[in-house]
This record gives sequence, structure tokens and C-alpha cells, in this order.
Amino acid sequence: MFTFCKMHGLGNDFIVVDAINQAIDIKKIPISLLADRHLGIGFDQLLLITKSSNADFACRIFNADGSEAEQCGNGMRCMARFVHEEQLTQKKSLTLETVSGLVNAIIHNYDRIEVAMCTPCFEPKKIPFMAEKISKHYEIFIDPSTPSLTFTVLSMGNPHAILHVPSINEAPVSAIGLKIATHATFPKGTNVGFMEIVNPQHIRLRTFERGAGETFACGSNACAAVVAGILNHGLDHKVNVELTYGNLLVEWAGDNSPVILSGSATRVFSGTYFI
Repeated sequence: MFTFCKMHGLGNDFIVVDAINQAIDIKKIPISLLADRHLGIGFDQLLLITKSSNADFACRIFNADGSEAEQCGNGMRCMARFVHEEQLTQKKSLTLETVSGLVNAIIHNYDRIEVAMCTPCFEPKKIPFMAEKISKHYEIFIDPSTPSLTFTVLSMGNPHAILHVPSINEAPVSAIGLKIATHATFPKGTNVGFMEIVNPQHIRLRTFERGAGETFACGSNACAAVVAGILNHGLDHKVNVELTYGNLLVEWAGDNSPVILSGSATRVFSGTYFI
């Protein structure tokens, strides 16, 4: 058995598992069953907190289908609240290690946790994305019967494809989200953002996450959308990202600067799972 905490960042939900104070064999945890919203607990990702020799804590991130992800902006805010609230640390300024590298988190309060994500990466081989050179826009054909779609492609420690749409309410998220997320041009899959620009300081966003499907929020995708909007659509350097259950603030100074993500982290309940 193991204990867990159910948390969410604006509806992007997780179970957080402390693997520091309890012995966890992740291979024995039926992640996809636990993620099922009828047969299990229900979540988008599982966050496994461990010790780190390079940071205050490390986190492994597992999608609902059991695949491992490199980064999760909403998850990092929830992780920061968890380790602070559970008194695993007294610090309010933390360094957190993920598969993609280190991020810094500052807990102003539990409704405002700031995470300094990585610098955006546009090199196709590092995203990874199958293209010969860096471009502001790429055209992707998802099937022979559908016209090509134009995306901005980048990595925020994990891959993202951002599509500018007139309205997120009419965006074909369910129809094409999975096709794009698993497209052959993305060797490791991609998260797909459908971005509606309200004004230079305000966007609306829906996200189809690889390994999880459409989620109510995705912090790294919000960062990727704002970066894409700054580069290609005239967004300001500080943007309010409107999601189903609230807003995230994303700031990017450009060039080699990290992307700053700010938002809430909510605790729902704690429980024990018997394997």
C-alpha cells in the first residue's frame, strides 16, 4: 500500500506520491487503472517525489496511460505546495529536478506559486521534431483528406505544437488532438495547444496532452502558447492565459530567458491505496 495526495492546478489533476518517506516500486503501481475516473482515483498525471543530489527534490511524472513525461508546469506548483505543506521542507524558494532539468519555484502563497520554467527550445532535433531547420511556422498534414495545419513547434522541456484558432469553443480538439499528438513528425509525441488570442495581454487555451487526452489546464503548454504568440502574433511579454477553471500568468522576456509561470495549486484530499 501507499499514501497519496490528490491535487490540481486549475483542473489539471494529479496524485502526488511521497517516495521519500515510503518505499515505492513504481513498476508495481497500475498507473492507467488508478488514472481511470470510474475504476480508480482519476488523474491526468502521477507525480512521484524523490530525493535529489542536484536539487531540493526530484519528481518523476507519469501520464494517465503510464508513459513518462519530461516536464509539467502545473505539477511543479502542486509539488512545491505538497513538500512545503507536508513539512518536507521549510523553504518557500525551491529547486525541483525533473527529467528535463531543474526548475525554480517560489511559494508566495498557495494561490500564487511561481515556477521558472526552462528557456524555450526551437531546434527540431532537441524538441524532438522532424524538420530540416528551425522555422517560425511548420505545416503538418494529419491525413490525406484534411488540409495542412500551420503550427509553431517548440520545447518547454517537453514538446509542444501550438495552433492559432479563431475560437477555442469551436476548435476541433477532440477531432484532431490525438492525430497531432501522435503524428509521425513528433518521435516522442507532442502536447497540442489550441490558442485563441483575445488581445495582446490575454489568450484562451485548450490543450490535448499526449498520454492524457484533453485536460482542463497544462502549464507547460500555456508557456509554449505564450512564447508562440509573442514570436508570431504580437503578444506582450506578460500574458493572462484563460483556462476552463481559472487563469495562469505567463511571462517571457525573450531570447535566452526562462519562461515564468504563476498560478494556484489546490489540495483536494489524501488517501491510501492498497496494491
